[in-house]
Amino acid sequence: MSTSQWFIFFLIVQVIHGLGTWKLYEKAGRKRWEAFVPVYNAIVLMRIIGRPTLWTLLLFVPIINLIMFPVIWVETLRSFGRKSTTDTWLGIFTFGFYIYYINYTQDVNYISDRSLVSTTKTGDTISSILFAVVVATLVHTYVMQPFQIPTSSLEKSLLIGDFLFVSKFHYGARTPMTTVAAPMVHDTLPIVRTKSYLSFPQLPYFRFPGFEKIEKNDIVVFNWPADTVYKFFDTSGRSIVKPIDKRSNYVKRCQGTPGDNLQIKNGVVHINGKELVLPERAKPQHAYYMTYDMNTPIEFDYVLKEVGSTDGAGYKNEARDTIFIKALSDEAAATLRKIPGIKSVTKIVNPFPEGNIFSHNPTWNSDNMGPIYIPEAGKTVPLNKENLALYKRLITVYENHNLKTVGDDIYIDDKKVTSYTFQQNYYWMMGDNRNNSEDSRYWGFVPEDHIVGKPVFIWMSIDGMNQGIANWRIRWDRLFTTVNGEGQPQSYFKYFLGLVALYVVGDYFMRKRKAKA
Repeated sequence: MSTSQWFIFFLIVQVIHGLGTWKLYEKAGRKRWEAFVPVYNAIVLMRIIGRPTLWTLLLFVPIINLIMFPVIWVETLRSFGRKSTTDTWLGIFTFGFYIYYINYTQDVNYISDRSLVSTTKTGDTISSILFAVVVATLVHTYVMQPFQIPTSSLEKSLLIGDFLFVSKFHYGARTPMTTVAAPMVHDTLPIVRTKSYLSFPQLPYFRFPGFEKIEKNDIVVFNWPADTVYKFFDTSGRSIVKPIDKRSNYVKRCQGTPGDNLQIKNGVVHINGKELVLPERAKPQHAYYMTYDMNTPIEFDYVLKEVGSTDGAGYKNEARDTIFIKALSDEAAATLRKIPGIKSVTKIVNPFPEGNIFSHNPTWNSDNMGPIYIPEAGKTVPLNKENLALYKRLITVYENHNLKTVGDDIYIDDKKVTSYTFQQNYYWMMGDNRNNSEDSRYWGFVPEDHIVGKPVFIWMSIDGMNQGIANWRIRWDRLFTTVNGEGQPQSYFKYFLGLVALYVVGDYFMRKRKAKA
């Protein structure tokens, strides 16, 4: 829905509210017109039902308001003496329209001094759960979200089984675009394994100001732009068109920011003509061929594990003196070359075009592509048949224009054009494990409205995460380590334990002192 459509919808809701409650407003000593004035009517209603004015704000927060509306309906009914179980369920299951019946047909009295404390254990429990869900959803949406690393695309920076906290406020918290969804779950409801949201209606994109901008080499969580899978890792073949904020969460390293010219040469990223220098923590990995002296005994599995090969010994050809190593860092390759019996360790650079590469350029592959201009909001680029493949998806899918070509001419929204001005910023994201990462080389740019947040620290790390619980082993050295930053990662877990111990001891003595007093 567009902004104007939402405004009209909002006004209609105010009229519906006013028509269904104006008599109740009068019985509470208010004026009937107060039931119709947008926002003000909600503030007045909070006073009528004896709840904080802050609740008015929660009514306009997507997802949170889905919890608040039924609460307000029930609270309104109870403020006029309708507190039976039947009244409660009728208020909820009629989506509040039961209040119309009370408003027009029932002679009710306003209870100004009603108790706001639940009279039953069940009611108290439900109130506590709803409060906890509201607070947790607010934190999850606007402050910090937990996230698990499911693939090896960022080895060695992030490992399979790392559990992260992702900051929403570093780059600016994005308000939910999907308005009807289960709180604190992504695209799939647990246990029942079904869709957790309704695709309609959608709110326009909005992001609060952030504390920093996305920089090159930042590790970023974003919604996968090309996502059509029913749910992440779904193998059924089902596909679905998802809202932006319900597309699968990906985590990659930003290699190009808006306005950059990016090129990949022999697997190395160049920005504006210069090689991009990765931080010390980044360990880019590539595929290698290793040759060795077949007469020299070498424990390949042990050696490769020691130098940090992600995939162990790779693929060994018994008839030849060659091993294919799927993922190896440049530092590890240098170490292998020094081992007696190993003759050569050679990085594999793909010499052939790849049909599934971004823009389907017939001369590009994942190790050699570009130059590519990364679009910046407000900047204009010439548009022609040579570069149209780079920007067609941006114009049609991400910026919602109609595009067609007639001969050599390009039309956008039925107007012939020779250039295009971008409406939002775009980014180029890649995994450090270059031969095992589905990233911008295959599906292109990441729009700014797909950005979720910035990983800040690892709170748990489990080795063997995908091998069954019996094989789980906690990586103690990774607990409470920061994700970004200079130097090698450092665990702050011992400091955390120290603070917990200090709190427990302090609390013990505090209770002991109170008991003596």
